Amino acid sequence: MADIKFHEFSKKQLTVLNWWCKQSPFKNCDAIICDGAVRSGKTLCMSISFILWSFYRFSDSSFAICGKTITSLRRNVITPLIPILTQLGFSVKELKSSNILLVEKGKRTNRFYLFGGRDESSASLIQGMTLSGVLLDEVALMPRSFVEQTLARCSVTGSKFWFNCNPENPRHWFYNEWIKKSREKNCLYLHFLMNDNPSLSESIKKRYESLYSGAFYERFILGKWVAVDGLVYPFFNEKDHTTDDLPENCSQYYISCDYGTVNPASFGLWGLYNGIWYRLKEFYHDSKAKGFQMTDKEYYDELVNLSGDKRVEAVIVDPSAASFMECIRREGKFRVIPAKNQVSDGIRKVSEKLKHNKIIIGSSCTDTIREFSMYRWDCNSVHDTPKKEYDHAMDDIRYFVATALDNTDNFFALSVTRI
Repeated sequence: MADIKFHEFSKKQLTVLNWWCKQSPFKNCDAIICDGAVRSGKTLCMSISFILWSFYRFSDSSFAICGKTITSLRRNVITPLIPILTQLGFSVKELKSSNILLVEKGKRTNRFYLFGGRDESSASLIQGMTLSGVLLDEVALMPRSFVEQTLARCSVTGSKFWFNCNPENPRHWFYNEWIKKSREKNCLYLHFLMNDNPSLSESIKKRYESLYSGAFYERFILGKWVAVDGLVYPFFNEKDHTTDDLPENCSQYYISCDYGTVNPASFGLWGLYNGIWYRLKEFYHDSKAKGFQMTDKEYYDELVNLSGDKRVEAVIVDPSAASFMECIRREGKFRVIPAKNQVSDGIRKVSEKLKHNKIIIGSSCTDTIREFSMYRWDCNSVHDTPKKEYDHAMDDIRYFVATALDNTDNFFALSVTRI
């Protein structure tokens, strides 16, 4: 395995690496928080420092490294970390079946347990342990109950907390309980920007800056804890994002569906042509406006009409519409995929595709165009939540982008840059 080359560290990265050392003015802090922009060089730097500190202070001790999920933790932290530790002279044994890292250096050995803080039930996984320290990566994505249960496990004298995250809503519990109270909690707080990562080229910085707009630009590029408000897609305009000139022969076709009986239903036919996905046609039924509800079989017939003679790869359906999915499966004409339904993540992905003109709306899709002009954030919500109105075509587009395009192209699969 080739040696990993390190660039010169920035001042903030060096602070993360050394804050617990004898000569550091922050050595008596009980915790460290690193937040800020994406790709700002905080994650790997923090994980290296966490391991070094654990061997500086302890031997034959237990620690926890936590992420949103075990999968994301391995991808973002563990996989980049292991070869670096090996290069630094550590011996690392990964017990994947039990989610444990056994790390040795000289005569010292420490155990690092891996946990995913996906939801409220995750707190039970770590209950009863005794830990000498914990690293929480993506802490703002974890439920408060899991984080607080994890911190309560750190009862060994000299234990410390390590927090790493990108910003979220300013009403978020972690922002209010830890970042705003960092001094009273005896916590070192460091705010990172992309300029704090010396390994990033100017072209890479510009590429990341082009991915986001509005509040998400302020969060992921400027590293601010800001609320989203106003239109969800403020940059959408008919001149740039709609067309009358639709391709006739596409290489792939999908249909996306937001199902509704009392609420409107929205279906969209998508075709791929020269790297661009076109919303070719749509079906939209508002039972309140039209005065009648439709059955699953009637909706299925509209699905068939929408597809015409096209060979549709799959129909992507609102995951809560179990009866409609079963109706489609019984007919045997279409493959059915339950949609990915993470709202904020899906909206970010739709925004990226729109900004880079990777999805274009046919001018005949008038209900979609209307909803783009009316779909707004709920400014009273603690979380980043759109208002539940004018969102039916918006949901079916989000289902399509989050479910199909994540698997069919790598346009936004940006490579991980090492610090």
